[in-house]
Amino acid sequence: MPDAPLRHPSTPYRVMTVCTGNICRSPIAEVVLRDRFEAAGLGDAVEVDSGGTSSEELGNPIDPRAARVLREAGYAVPDRTAHQVTRADLADRDLVLAMTAQHARRLRTLAPEDAADVRMYRSFDPAAPSLETVSEAELDVEDPWYGGHDDFLATLEQVEAAADAIVEHVRRALR
Repeated sequence: MPDAPLRHPSTPYRVMTVCTGNICRSPIAEVVLRDRFEAAGLGDAVEVDSGGTSSEELGNPIDPRAARVLREAGYAVPDRTAHQVTRADLADRDLVLAMTAQHARRLRTLAPEDAADVRMYRSFDPAAPSLETVSEAELDVEDPWYGGHDDFLATLEQVEAAADAIVEHVRRALR
């Protein structure tokens, strides 16, 4: 696993979560990670944002069902709109967390040579299978878009399961 790119110590470590439209999975992960970094005392040292691989939801707010499960779990839901990931975004991030193998492939194709480390979000989940034993696709975060409330809860659970290990990964990179 490559180390984070070298950066000036006063520059925040930048994390981006990525899904398809940037209205469900990646904003859920953005909110959860921002909360976890704050709780770990790293809120000033780490910036978290999110984006999508497509332009289909560009400018739209977080899906109301995603906002609902986040609020029910006690998270503050920011007023935000969907953003499509650009090559410049990838050059400007230290860690990019893809929600699916398809997103990871797209990001790696788009990324400049010196871009951020693109990793599967669930590869940080201690209970998930190791990438040494399964394909990236087996670590996809479930897409709740066509489902109901329980599907959004399942997505939140998958995101939360990996969040603390992501915080520890970034803490090590900041040393």
